[in-house]
Amino acid sequence: MCCGVCSLLSCLGCLCGNAPCLLCACCPSTRSSTVTRIIFCVFLFMGTAVACIMIMPGIETELKKIPGFCLGGISIPGIENKVNCDILVGYKSVYRMCFAMAAFFFLFTLIMIWVKSSRDPRAAIQNGFWFFKFLILVGITVGAFFIPDGTFTTVWYYFGIVGSFLFILIQLVLLVDFAHSWSRAWVEQAEEGNKCWYGALFVSMFINYAASLASVVLLYVYYTKPDDCTANKVFISLNLIFCIAISIVSILPKIQEVQPHSGLLQASIITLYTMYVTWSAMANEPDRNCNPTLLGIVSSNSTASTTGQVVQWWDAPSIVGLVIFIICSLFASIRSSKNTHVDKLLLSDGKEGGDIPSDNVEDGVYRAVDSETETVNYSYSFFHFCLFLASLYIMMTLTNWYSPSTDYSTMTSSWTAVWVKISSSWVGLLLYLWTLVAPLLLPDRDFS
Repeated sequence: MCCGVCSLLSCLGCLCGNAPCLLCACCPSTRSSTVTRIIFCVFLFMGTAVACIMIMPGIETELKKIPGFCLGGISIPGIENKVNCDILVGYKSVYRMCFAMAAFFFLFTLIMIWVKSSRDPRAAIQNGFWFFKFLILVGITVGAFFIPDGTFTTVWYYFGIVGSFLFILIQLVLLVDFAHSWSRAWVEQAEEGNKCWYGALFVSMFINYAASLASVVLLYVYYTKPDDCTANKVFISLNLIFCIAISIVSILPKIQEVQPHSGLLQASIITLYTMYVTWSAMANEPDRNCNPTLLGIVSSNSTASTTGQVVQWWDAPSIVGLVIFIICSLFASIRSSKNTHVDKLLLSDGKEGGDIPSDNVEDGVYRAVDSETETVNYSYSFFHFCLFLASLYIMMTLTNWYSPSTDYSTMTSSWTAVWVKISSSWVGLLLYLWTLVAPLLLPDRDFS
């Protein structure tokens, strides 16, 4: 309703027009680039909400009533009578909803390649025509539910694996940027005379490390056995050692000379995130003896069945993963970074700072400022690619990285998911280490 103050005609104009019109009088003025990113993230959140609704027990029951969606809809010969619809309808719904979102954002990834400024005709597509974009997304979603099974699930599962690996790395880069902005803001407050901000930094850092240490202890207690679970012991121990190492590196005098705003706050956030990824990986281990959180829909033998029982897709790692995803997505939409090498990793120029003109009011309605007439503030194409990867990550998170058995009667959890998550934590730590040591290794480059 255009913030509740626009007329119906104005609303229709906004939906068919550009991002600034969506603000209206009661909303704060801002930049069109920020508004556009927020609206695209709203599209992603709406799709995520629909996918979450589709795996709720009551909704799954209704989906089973759709002719051909489960029984009679499996096009693989020989398994028609073995399909467990209690499991499959939610799984299929999430995959098709997330496929639609991924296809939508990948389409815009291709359309927005090499857009350099808002004077490019494609920039109008990026920043406007929201009603038609919504119709396109709805159309792709409806079409996705008519995709025949066959190899779709298997192929899209591996797309999800690769996309989720990359998105985990992007989340870590965003967390590095968030920690950097947080530390810089509080240090500047402290340097202005209020030394309490140093205490706040120390308390925040202490809480992060305390939570990380508690996570390590709990992982050893619940995901290892004295005479078993060797892989889990190795993963937990290696990530603990790596996190200690990057924490030490972050406060070395040489690093502090070239990175005065680096410190233990950033390292503590990365450490806590690494422990979360380690926990998430342990939660996918197929051996129930080493993974007490393995959901009941996963069977280690062919005799188990969930027929007649309430299917539970949610577990603690998935819920935490969704919270981190929402935080990182919102931060990516509103970020105005001063971290040069993080901006380079995210293909952003970090030049959205500065004051917003006070004369951007038209007929009592605030209009967003077009700050991209000379050059775009971020890569349109890469932003949509990140949302494409986010769609795949949501798909894997909501289905717990599980895949159906060959006869679609049970779900399975494989070591592939474990290795993807663990390796992403290692690559993420290397990326963070690179942001620390890059100015030392490349002294001729400007990292200020």
